[in-house]
Amino acid sequence: MDARLMSAMAEATRLTRQGRLAEATALIQQTLATPAVTRRSHGLRTLPSRRVSALDLAHRPAAPAAKRPAGRFDAFSYTGAAGTRAYRLYVPAGATSGPLPLVVMLHGGTQDAATFAVATGMNDLAERHSFLVAYPEQPSSANAGKYWNWFAPGHQRRDAGEPSLIAGITRQVMDRHAVMSARVYVAGFSAGGAMAAVMAAVYPDLYAAVGVHSGLPYAAARDVASAFAAMKRGPSRPARSPASPLPLIVFHGDRDATVAHANAASLIDHVLTAQSPDRGPATAPTAETDRGQVPSGHAYTRATYRGSSGETLAECWTIHQGGHSWSGGVPNGSYTDPRGPSASAEFIRFFDEHPRSGPVRLHGGAACSGTR
Repeated sequence: MDARLMSAMAEATRLTRQGRLAEATALIQQTLATPAVTRRSHGLRTLPSRRVSALDLAHRPAAPAAKRPAGRFDAFSYTGAAGTRAYRLYVPAGATSGPLPLVVMLHGGTQDAATFAVATGMNDLAERHSFLVAYPEQPSSANAGKYWNWFAPGHQRRDAGEPSLIAGITRQVMDRHAVMSARVYVAGFSAGGAMAAVMAAVYPDLYAAVGVHSGLPYAAARDVASAFAAMKRGPSRPARSPASPLPLIVFHGDRDATVAHANAASLIDHVLTAQSPDRGPATAPTAETDRGQVPSGHAYTRATYRGSSGETLAECWTIHQGGHSWSGGVPNGSYTDPRGPSASAEFIRFFDEHPRSGPVRLHGGAACSGTR
């Protein structure tokens, strides 16, 4: 660790001991942050159907999006015992025709709901494929850098702290709109990805599947110092696996200097370990691996892990030469890299394949890209 990082670690520890958690978190994130990749797009892929390989589509030019009437993107708030959080909700045109799926998207540090929506292009997908999108927003009053406090024990529990507010927003949307309760999903980027993993762990009855982009596994840290270490190198020890893990899709760049790629392997390990009969490490590594290349963009590897009945438990997408940025995001967006495969499209494709179902059993498994 270089002198700058050592100095930041010491200062963050001092701030934590003084109870100045938000300042400590902001210092860590600012120290580790790298510039967003915002190169010109070479074409995003369209959402693949269940009958067409997503990897095949990556080699084809994306069809131009049809012009459709814009849906509503309104601001709301939710208040619970842990406080109040604002959120934005996208409702596609024609939403009154029947119940729709709901995707809850958690932004990364320094972002807000509106910038995250633009960066990911998720509202465009919602309009084309008819689903609702909710974007809870972390205020600077809760964290100076607007990071979700995923590393604090008080925000890693059901019906407490930030998880209770995000779940409250989810339920409020479900109460106010016709939502398919078996098709409610949660996803996020960076600190939002880490919080999405928390939500999946503590509310497996509310969500059907989870997407984590450049995030960390549930309970990977217990304070600022361990958060700093986990972000830089991955969890120092195996964290406790969720009791009822949800189907999981992970995106992570293998050159991410803010959140180490080792965290992707730990996220996959959580699913595989929890699904094994004795809840011990999976001992029969069997991952189906596919490789692809975005034209004039990044190469990538997708590892798929299946249960004993052939059902997909998890997917891990490694973006080669990718940094800390939303893969396939819009050009010049907040923390986006348009040269990668579209994480937004793949998340929605994965969610579409995973409505709520009963427990599954593991048939072998391995960590992401064999990096166990």
